[in-house]
Amino acid sequence: MTAVYDCSVESELLEGLRAARGAIGRGELVVLPTDTVYGLAADAFRAEAVQRLLDAKERGRDAPPPVLIPGIPTLAALAENVPEAVEKLVKEFWPGGLTVVVEARESLAWDLGETRGTVALRMPDNRHALHLLADTGPLAVSSANISGMPAARTAADALAMLGDRVSVYLDGGEVGVEATPTADPGSTIVDATSLHLPDGKLRILRQGVIPAAAIARVVGAELVA
Repeated sequence: MTAVYDCSVESELLEGLRAARGAIGRGELVVLPTDTVYGLAADAFRAEAVQRLLDAKERGRDAPPPVLIPGIPTLAALAENVPEAVEKLVKEFWPGGLTVVVEARESLAWDLGETRGTVALRMPDNRHALHLLADTGPLAVSSANISGMPAARTAADALAMLGDRVSVYLDGGEVGVEATPTADPGSTIVDATSLHLPDGKLRILRQGVIPAAAIARVVGAELVA
C-alpha cells in the first residue's frame, strides 16, 4: 500500500522516516526529496531492489542509478581510490548538486546494472534525505520519474508518474529549479575515472546546477576536458 507523508509536519516526518526505513529494508521503493529533484530510492546492496527501481522508471540496465551517500567518509569506503581533484570537489560542493563518477571498490557486493566497474556518488543537501541515509546507508537513487518525462520537483509530480510502484513518498515540498532548454535541474555529473592516466582529465557528463566554470575554478581549468 502506498503512503504519502508530509515532512513539514513533525509527527508525519518521523512516521514517514520510519516507514521509509522499513520499505528500504524490505527491498521496496521510496520517493524522497533532494536539493535538486525528487529521487526514487532503493537499497543499493539488494539487486532485486535496484531492478525494481529500474523497472519502475521503465529504464534498462544500461543506465545504472547513482548512489546517494550520507557523508564524505562513505566516498572512500565505496571508491577504489579518491583522486585529489575529487577530494577538492567534494569538499567544495558536498552536500550539494555534484555527482562524481569514480572506480568502485571491487569488493562491493552490489549490482547496479552495467556500471563497467564505476559508481556515481553524491551527498545531497537535503536534511530529510540525509536523515534517511544516516539510517539506511547508501541508496541507489535516480530521479523520480518515468524515463523520458520531466524530473519531479514535488512529491505530487512523482506520485502522478510512479503511483503504487512506490511504497512510501516523503513530501518535502517543492525542490530544485525549473528545467530550461539550456539547464538541467539535476546535479552536475563529473567523470573522474581517467584521472589516473598520464593525460587524464575530468569530464563533465551532464551540466546541471553547478556550472563547468565552478568545477574548473576548484580543480584548475587544465584538469577539465
